[in-house]
Amino acid sequence: MIISASRRTDIPALYSKWFLNRLEAGFVVVPNPRVSNHLGRVELLPDNVDCIVFWTKNPTPMLDKLNRIEAMGYKFYFQFTLTPYGKTIERNLPPKTELISVFAELGQRLGSERIVWRYDPILLDAAHSIHWHYERFYELCEKLHPFTRRCVLSFIDPYKHIAGRFPEARLEEMIAVASGFSKIAEKYGLTLFACAEETDLAEYGIERSSCIDLELIEQILGCDIRAKKDTAQRPACACIESVDIGVYDTCTNECVYCYATTSLKTALRRYQNHDPDAPMLTGYPVGGEIITDRTTKSQKTSQLRLF
Repeated sequence: MIISASRRTDIPALYSKWFLNRLEAGFVVVPNPRVSNHLGRVELLPDNVDCIVFWTKNPTPMLDKLNRIEAMGYKFYFQFTLTPYGKTIERNLPPKTELISVFAELGQRLGSERIVWRYDPILLDAAHSIHWHYERFYELCEKLHPFTRRCVLSFIDPYKHIAGRFPEARLEEMIAVASGFSKIAEKYGLTLFACAEETDLAEYGIERSSCIDLELIEQILGCDIRAKKDTAQRPACACIESVDIGVYDTCTNECVYCYATTSLKTALRRYQNHDPDAPMLTGYPVGGEIITDRTTKSQKTSQLRLF
């Protein structure tokens, strides 16, 4: 079983103590995002959890917990979103100079194969031109390339609650970004991937991304796993199946392009009322909910890899 922590909120930045408590408790309860009175109980034992994928814009609060997580027998890697945007776009993040230092620390701690850099999403408007992105991407590549091997790109998606804030990228703009970024990335030995993009950018050196990546997970584990494509994601997404333990409308990073937070007021209330000892990110069952077991067995095979 692969645990996603999380596409729905920034667990490392905001709920790292809760996450560690859930590992120590051996289970987590996850609300169904579409049916509020349906809950899933997921066992988090090392024998079941093959790998944990952390998604974050600020892993700083998680750093002092990594030794404990590893000592408990869990394998993991990070999807670290680090963009050049300022406070008008990503309002509650630390200064980018601090995040670059944290990225370097995490890369040195885990190794470059276990930290994936996300330049995501790419916003194109009057303040963020293609040339602006070239310059910022070059600067970030120069600073981050010793600590990672891959970079994942995506363009802004027109979610209903952010409609009108940013224009959708035109095909010619996507091609211009892809071709320019490929040349820069090649200079620094970085492999580029596109996340859930319908447009095929392989001609420009950018392959389709698997954020929950079979090959990377097998490399980290040192063995093969049996895994299927995650059909719950968008058609262009190449991720394998995982169990996401996050909850929408709980992230307070306040990024204006965010798909996972539709109500900042709700997110702030939930964050302020958060109990790190609760079985759910948002608290405790109140009674009357339908609780089902969502635990799946380990997907590891007995075939170990020597290289």
